[in-house]
Amino acid sequence: MRHPSSLLLGLGLIVAAAPVLAQTAPSPALPPASAPAKPPVATSEGYLKAGQEELKRLQADKPNNRKARNIILFIGDGMGISTLTAGRIFEGQQQGVDGESFVVQMDRLPHTALVKTYSHDAQVADSAPTATALVAGVKTKNGVIGVGPEAVENDCAATAPFKVPSLFEMAEDKGYATGVVTTATITHATPASTYAHVAQRDWEVDSRMPEAAKAAGCTDIARQMVEWPHGNGLDVMLGGGRAHFLPAATVDPEYPAFKGLRADGKDLAAVWQAANPKAAYVWNSDSFNAVDVQKSTKLLGLFEPSHMQFEADRTAAGEKEPSLADMTRKAIAMLSKNRKGYVLMVEAGRIDHAHHAGNARRALQDTVALNAALKAAMESVDLSDTLIVVTSDHSHTFTMSGYPERGNPILGVVAAPIGTPTLAKDGKAYTTLGYANGPGAVSAAERADPSKEDTEALNYRQQSLVGLSSETHGGEDVVARAAGPKAHLFKGTIEQNTIFHILRAALGL
Repeated sequence: MRHPSSLLLGLGLIVAAAPVLAQTAPSPALPPASAPAKPPVATSEGYLKAGQEELKRLQADKPNNRKARNIILFIGDGMGISTLTAGRIFEGQQQGVDGESFVVQMDRLPHTALVKTYSHDAQVADSAPTATALVAGVKTKNGVIGVGPEAVENDCAATAPFKVPSLFEMAEDKGYATGVVTTATITHATPASTYAHVAQRDWEVDSRMPEAAKAAGCTDIARQMVEWPHGNGLDVMLGGGRAHFLPAATVDPEYPAFKGLRADGKDLAAVWQAANPKAAYVWNSDSFNAVDVQKSTKLLGLFEPSHMQFEADRTAAGEKEPSLADMTRKAIAMLSKNRKGYVLMVEAGRIDHAHHAGNARRALQDTVALNAALKAAMESVDLSDTLIVVTSDHSHTFTMSGYPERGNPILGVVAAPIGTPTLAKDGKAYTTLGYANGPGAVSAAERADPSKEDTEALNYRQQSLVGLSSETHGGEDVVARAAGPKAHLFKGTIEQNTIFHILRAALGL
């Protein structure tokens, strides 16, 4: 995400894309604080033995050079290395074990590479060019999707000649099944990269397009998804963004105060259903759970007018929409019916949104949800013929610092020993997690003492150095991890667009 134009940046809206639930949902509490879990290894001999065991595991791993039948690409939007580390500790501490040495599902993937994330025109990229790099193999400009670096932002006529085919288009044209799962709007930059070619990533719905663009024949992203001309179209589409498919006069089925956003009067959900009479369209958990995978040819799920809820808010609100793991499991079941194979993208899109708002807890809980989705996938597939890749599109200015004692709550203040806050030059405590910029900035004189606040509260916003209405992306490398056919090609430091070429080679396209 480059600029959260679809979000209100105060913590009033961070609680959900659907404000109705946000106003009534209780704030979910973390497990009660307890004494820090003891490290599982406590002696020199123990560390030496653990290292030898890990070496044996590394040596036992053998490259799988087979052709992949299936590919699942997991993307943690905004999930930089500091988020991975803090998320690991957070998940372990939630389970009451030693967070620092905890092994999350992503850690179980055997092959790893560092990935350069710069875009064609920027040191620090947004999600549009990074997603295009991942699924279409070229670096392009910030703000555009599915087009090459020759594109002109906001000018569809000048951009049209430079469309670049995505892996999903290639796969669909060859008879593979294809699917996209996200917790953001299904028309957001990352999922849109699988099917859209557009000169402005914000053109998710026609009402957000300039009249000149519409007059020039530009097509909004939602229409491009429904009218996708490849194969028989996407087989699974699950995420938020229901308002982008409904006419402005149509009342939302879940929130009576909300209506659709389409200015052209088209009901794209109805158009899709008419074109796919044996498919299923769902918009809440009940209808989602009722889908008969064997009888439904395709599946479209639009679970919120805008983005789906953060994981913390979803669970607090009674799970009225499916989790990322639920959607992943269902998508695999649907796509697996294709004997040739499938290509699936699964995005934890709201890690990014929480970071933009300077809210570490929601970002970490959505990272835990991504691990749960990965676990669901690994339990559902055969890694001998399925390549699984987990990566991020970009990082954030999210930091983990100070010298907190091992076992210190990751969302707490820096303390060594635990319970005794380490003080900054102004005599006040500071949190382990923070941001280099963002909405949490205050002057030194106004800085609150975090040791006197509940830093684990759901709406707590970490302090930042430079004041901005929205925290920005970071430009450092991110991590890609993989298992399955051709996974051993993820090694060293690679360009982001090289990931597309590995995926394509794995499928043999």
